[in-house]
Amino acid sequence: MNGANKPTSNYNMLLGEIRERIRSAQYEALRTVNKELIALYWDIGRMIVERQKMEGWGKSVVQRLAVDLQKDFSGMQGFSAQNLWYMRQLFLEYSGKPKLQPLVGEISWSKNLVIMGSCKDDLEREFYIRMTKKFGWSKNVLIHQIENQSYQKTMLGQTNFDKTLPKHIRVQAKLAVKDDYTFDFLELAEEHSERELERALIGKIEHFLREMGGIFAFLGSQYRLQVSDKEYYIDLLLYHRRLRCLVALELKITEFQPEHAGKMQFYLAALDELVRLPDENPSIGIILCKSKDRIVVEYALRYADKPIGVGEYHIVKRLPKVLKGELPTPEQIEELLSEEL
Repeated sequence: MNGANKPTSNYNMLLGEIRERIRSAQYEALRTVNKELIALYWDIGRMIVERQKMEGWGKSVVQRLAVDLQKDFSGMQGFSAQNLWYMRQLFLEYSGKPKLQPLVGEISWSKNLVIMGSCKDDLEREFYIRMTKKFGWSKNVLIHQIENQSYQKTMLGQTNFDKTLPKHIRVQAKLAVKDDYTFDFLELAEEHSERELERALIGKIEHFLREMGGIFAFLGSQYRLQVSDKEYYIDLLLYHRRLRCLVALELKITEFQPEHAGKMQFYLAALDELVRLPDENPSIGIILCKSKDRIVVEYALRYADKPIGVGEYHIVKRLPKVLKGELPTPEQIEELLSEEL
């Protein structure tokens, strides 16, 4: 019986390898086509800008170009007057910016338009381009991330990762923990228990993982740890696929308290000793609270020797309390983004 099943098993393995190779080739082909398309649009935008400067041409020329190009290339889309103006804008916005210019070819034209239209700051644009490429965000997910101000929430994140994580995963870990999470997909009253919050998140697990960043896998709720002869339970246990580490998530419906960090340290020590595999990175803890005092969080994490991040969660969408004026310096953001890729 075992011998009879072996050819089938070998065939399925071969089929799986060929499927993966085809998908890889399809992705590379699409990526190459996209780069060529963006390069084409860039050149068209450049030629329009240069000719307008030389000849002093106005808006009517772009309209005329659109009509003639659509006539000459009737099988191709993308040569409307509006799109030609976008090509011109792309060149004007990104030319002379050596960090941004090479990035525009890494994502699709429609996503470039979303970022160009919604973000005016160069560092914010760089963040969304890099994150879109890295996590494969769709256009709708990208719009959601911008509306939720993921740039500000990520750059404001409070962690102690600089002194508790190996250098090779430190930057990636910082970008994986946000300062503020919006759970507006939950049907919960403003007043709720921790158990109600946990159950609601599990019930909307796909939405929850997307809000967390889209690269997490769900391992369990009320995850049991036995230490000595006592049992302890982690609210939610996730796995970060790129960081290759366990992520313990504790939910607090109150303001952050210093003792929350101490409890998380205990959980992380137990996970590393009892659950973590030999080839995995150190476990990370995320404490999600209804509110927090940033100074209290800073003091609580200062001498913690396990990697912990603290964020707020909200049931309804709102702007972060801490706005752009309290973001890291442009130099610090540039350093973070340049280390990431």
